[in-house]
Amino acid sequence: MRIIFMGTPEFSIPSLKILLEHGYNVVSVVTTPDKPQGRGQKIASSPVKEFSLQNNLSVLQPERLKSPDFASSVAHLQPDLIVVVAFRILPPEVFTIPRMGAFNLHASLLPKYRGAAPINWAIIQGEEESGVTTFFLQEKVDTGSILLQARLRIGPNETAGELHDRLAELGSQVVLQTVRAIEVGNVRVQPQDETLASLAPKIFREDCSIDWNKPSQQVHDFVRGLSPSPCAWTMLHRKVLRIFRTSIAERAELLSGTKAGEIVDVRPDRALVRTQTGVLALEEVQQEGRKRMGVPEFLRGTILNIGDRLGNA
Repeated sequence: MRIIFMGTPEFSIPSLKILLEHGYNVVSVVTTPDKPQGRGQKIASSPVKEFSLQNNLSVLQPERLKSPDFASSVAHLQPDLIVVVAFRILPPEVFTIPRMGAFNLHASLLPKYRGAAPINWAIIQGEEESGVTTFFLQEKVDTGSILLQARLRIGPNETAGELHDRLAELGSQVVLQTVRAIEVGNVRVQPQDETLASLAPKIFREDCSIDWNKPSQQVHDFVRGLSPSPCAWTMLHRKVLRIFRTSIAERAELLSGTKAGEIVDVRPDRALVRTQTGVLALEEVQQEGRKRMGVPEFLRGTILNIGDRLGNA
């Protein structure tokens, strides 16, 4: 079976790797073009391209997926199957080329959390369970018939980054199972229930500002759902303070006479912040112009007093 694999970020690599480890013929890998990255704007390749070159795989990097030249290149490779893991939206003229079809791995239990940021939104919304889904591609994004799903529990303090890594590994197993099922013709598809659909749109920096007027659990979920990227933030002493980890603290006696976003307790190893309903402990932060660090280290270099306010209030 001739497979074209399409993907870009680190999330894609375990799926590509497992196909190679099990002897599948990956005739080409399609990924995004090289582009400037970081402060120096040096030209960098995608993680999938780096992995592919290390494994002597042919790589295509189309600028336009709707280009007739790209469709022609894919057809020329005579793929039996296209496997998509964290790539761009394919046009029908490409995903209809393989005789066995094209399927995508999505990091949610579809039809929940369709879109670009399913891992982030699942945690932000306080979900206790997540998973992965493989489905045949259709023209409308993330709506195709489901092939396989696998589930896992989300820890109460688990961050999006931690869940990302677990889902990438789980997803690779499901990709392998899906390819095997398609290969032997043992495919059972299930249409998605549109009444259960929800969206997980791309998250921008302006969406990441913390609202301390929300309940403690919601703020905690918001922080961990955006950690480590794009990262929740607030203002402290007129500087941006990025917050990577918090924990819920049971300190009702500190609430009297205080306002949301107010620092209600400071000790050498901790700082507590008032929310709408309670208190959150800051665990890991990064102030503008400084490195990411635990709160004990942060407090050794920052003057933080009871009564200081976080946020724009």
